[in-house]
Amino acid sequence: MLKFIKHNLETIAGVDIYPIVSLTIFFTAFVLFTVWAFTYSKEKIKEISEIPLNDD
Repeated sequence: MLKFIKHNLETIAGVDIYPIVSLTIFFTAFVLFTVWAFTYSKEKIKEISEIPLNDD
């Protein structure tokens, strides 16, 4: 079954760029989320983590 899919993809012009673009988008998003997570305020994280424990 893979040979049918591979044959169809080989007939599309410029299809070799799609894996590169998708990897670049994924890697960029991963780096941005990682930077955001490490630079997020520790006080805000503590405040958000205590929300389920608040009664009001």
